[in-house]
Amino acid sequence: MIDRRTMLFATAALAVHPAAAASPTYVSQRPKLADRKYHSPAVEREISRVGRMIADPKLAWMFENCFPNTLDTTVLSVTADDAFVITGDIPCLWLRDSSAQLRPFLHLAKRDKPLTALFRGLIARQARCVLIDPYANAFLQDLAGRSDLPSSAHDLTTMKPGVAERKWEVDSLCYVLRLASSYWRATGDRTPFTAEWAQSARAIIRTFREQQRTTDSGPYRFQRRDTQPTETQLWGVGNPTRKVGLIHSSFRPSDDATILPFLIPANIFAAKTLRELAEVAQGARGDAELAREAATLAGEIEAALAAHGRMRLSDGSEVWAFEVDGFGNALFLDDCCELSLSGLSFLGCAPANDPLWRRTEAAAWSDRNPWFVRGKAGEGLGGPHAGFDLIWPMATIVRAFSSNDDAQIRASLKSIRDTDAGTGFIHETFHKDDPSKFTRPWFAWANGLFGELMVHLASTKPHLLRAVI
Repeated sequence: MIDRRTMLFATAALAVHPAAAASPTYVSQRPKLADRKYHSPAVEREISRVGRMIADPKLAWMFENCFPNTLDTTVLSVTADDAFVITGDIPCLWLRDSSAQLRPFLHLAKRDKPLTALFRGLIARQARCVLIDPYANAFLQDLAGRSDLPSSAHDLTTMKPGVAERKWEVDSLCYVLRLASSYWRATGDRTPFTAEWAQSARAIIRTFREQQRTTDSGPYRFQRRDTQPTETQLWGVGNPTRKVGLIHSSFRPSDDATILPFLIPANIFAAKTLRELAEVAQGARGDAELAREAATLAGEIEAALAAHGRMRLSDGSEVWAFEVDGFGNALFLDDCCELSLSGLSFLGCAPANDPLWRRTEAAAWSDRNPWFVRGKAGEGLGGPHAGFDLIWPMATIVRAFSSNDDAQIRASLKSIRDTDAGTGFIHETFHKDDPSKFTRPWFAWANGLFGELMVHLASTKPHLLRAVI
């Protein structure tokens, strides 16, 4: 089984249909119809609608390949109250990834029965996963099974049946809340919001409170025998903190260990999604007590963020910190995933014109960020997860989502188009000087995110799609 950290270098010659390299007509890289895992008529219509708007032939080809990739390749099962969606090249369900993988189809869910069933099933599956272990980030299809991921086989933590990996990441539970709230707002469908779902929502609140660690270090422990320090936690709990009301996160969205345990973008996202939970609890279930619990915790986190979440750079400018410890120490960098300082506007956690967020994003996309990468093939954000000199296209896509600057969006689209190594898909990373060296040739979340961007631009800036980049 493949580890998410495994490097999978490939070349265009191996990864793309030969006709695509020899002809201006790009050949679809979607599986044959009979081999596709799940079918949605609404998604097929959306591929045609948006595809006709894209003048750049390679971007149009990439959109056709990428937008349906989750449905084509990762939906392993759907029933009335269950759906199992793998991340791609690893046959496990990540709470964060699976939530993000379905998000590009939210605007179609209300009028498409297959999508309705898929969303209902995934919300139900995630609720059961949370109730098994709210500290786990990834789960098996068989919830009675035991993990065979090589990376987690010898972890020093409590591995319950059904758990594939047990890295405590605040954002995993935030994405569970966001999937539910987004579906509720898009459809008004009360079906998924069962007593079991409410029980899982309360388990999320309880876990967040445990990880405020106001009276003790909480029940979670994790260590891993690994050569990389980003894979384990000091004494199982991480570096010391002063308890200020923020939630401790042992790992980042990239699955790398935090250095200072208060991960600020994750806490911002937690406050936002708890506010959304309060709305769903009241609107979908009439559960005023659950709504009150969620809103109260959100208020505590917001107050702690206001007091401890910011820092000043060497030029005196105030920005959001990436990580803090409550003692006054702060770390500035940015992660390469959606949930990042740069991604706060994309996730609805900061207005796009907010001066604090704008300063923070500009600093993240500069040499002030130790993981800002620039090379012959382009520039972007990297991170310790895959190694040095690697750029994550996901961060570039998020930047295009967050921008209102046509020139910047065009530059992002060009970078995305020109660094796929001829495969027609989005990878986890590519080398800053040679895009033919990349990781994860099958990464459904990144593919869907690109497709989501193109649908977004079709609605907000169609003129950008009508021109060849």
